[in-house]
Amino acid sequence: MSTQKTWYVTGASKGLGFSLVKTLLNKGYNVAATSRSLNDLTAVVGEHENFLPLAVNIKDEGSVKASIDATIARFGKVDVVVNNAGYGLTGALEELSDAEARENFDVNVFGSLNVIRAVMPYLRAQQSGHIFNVSSIGGFSGNYPGFGIYCATKFAVQGFTESLGAEGKAFNIKATIVSPGYFRTNFLAPDSLSTPKNEIQEYKTVREVQAAHQNDINGNQAGDPDKASEVMIAAAEAAEAPMHLFLGADAYGVAAQKIADVQADMEAWRELATATGFEVEA
Repeated sequence: MSTQKTWYVTGASKGLGFSLVKTLLNKGYNVAATSRSLNDLTAVVGEHENFLPLAVNIKDEGSVKASIDATIARFGKVDVVVNNAGYGLTGALEELSDAEARENFDVNVFGSLNVIRAVMPYLRAQQSGHIFNVSSIGGFSGNYPGFGIYCATKFAVQGFTESLGAEGKAFNIKATIVSPGYFRTNFLAPDSLSTPKNEIQEYKTVREVQAAHQNDINGNQAGDPDKASEVMIAAAEAAEAPMHLFLGADAYGVAAQKIADVQADMEAWRELATATGFEVEA
């Protein structure tokens, strides 16, 4: 068994996942990485003695469990898990079909839960581990017209990761929510960003936001995914890992505004909203 830490990363053939795998291998870590296509994964990463490429259907529990078992068989352990697989979905809530919305949840939410259920028995047995669940700044603030369902999936990731952190403490298992802002990956490319099949043209603001992401923001994001990978590795090696890891100056700005807005609403309604208990009889 190698004494070097073993990372298991989903959605590794592109975007932040690819940058993370590349950085980890350069630093000498053992890396098991998944993608829907093994060819896509080996084409971008290549061959490496510490690298285990795995073709995985993140929506299939059997496929996910087999990949975890293969990781243990190859490296003898797994130390850090990164649930990165996912995709973006644009469209107003009214215009997205039930099938479109559920597919986004199946991948972004239930795919990560499949991994968590498969890997937790190993982490509990070794009494250690760290799970990173990649959310988005859109999982902390939903103030993005046309991204309601996507934001909902990432809000779900935030919620279950906080619970996972509380549940894992007894087994020395850490959990971290990663909330990136805009990073220069292919996240906004057609193969990673789905659009509604039946657009409602009255949603002019949604169409404008959608077009801006596809045509203006794509390729011009300020964030460097390689630097984001370095931060995630630093968080994994830290004695006190963060529960909330915001990545990018833009993410920090959005998070700060959301916190300020929530505090303002709470203060404005504090007197009325807290006077809701039963009257105490003298």
